[in-house]
Amino acid sequence: MKAKTRLFGEIDIEEEKIITLEKGMIGFPFLQKFTLIFDEEKEKKTASIMWFQSMDEPEVAFPVINPNEIKPDYSPFVDDEMLMPLGSLNEENTYLLVTVTATPEVKQATVNLKAPIVINTDTKKGCQIIVEDDYPVKFNIYQAMQERKKKAGE
Repeated sequence: MKAKTRLFGEIDIEEEKIITLEKGMIGFPFLQKFTLIFDEEKEKKTASIMWFQSMDEPEVAFPVINPNEIKPDYSPFVDDEMLMPLGSLNEENTYLLVTVTATPEVKQATVNLKAPIVINTDTKKGCQIIVEDDYPVKFNIYQAMQERKKKAGE
């Protein structure tokens, strides 16, 4: 299917690459169909920002990243009832993303660990939830990466 996007122009998206969020994103309940756009070569080598592109509104694409790339011990508690609409989840078919807040100053960029996007890769269903854990809405990416580098060097 052809999709118009603000950032990437018109692109081809395979139907099986469409992810449905029945309740939309927080603050955007009317946006329910998304696809994940990323550089496959770069993704294999290093953590990178991807785009959670709305298929309903070409102007909307959320920058996202796998939270474990920023915070390896990220393991939010989620009430099973909230995830029931996604189908049966297990370690192999559960994919987490968090939104990135880009800033003009790289050192100030953050991710929202409080409201991850949970995707069942088998059913292609997802939802954005607010976790009960004490994770911050603004977790500084630069500081986290610096700490990881320092630990790796020790």
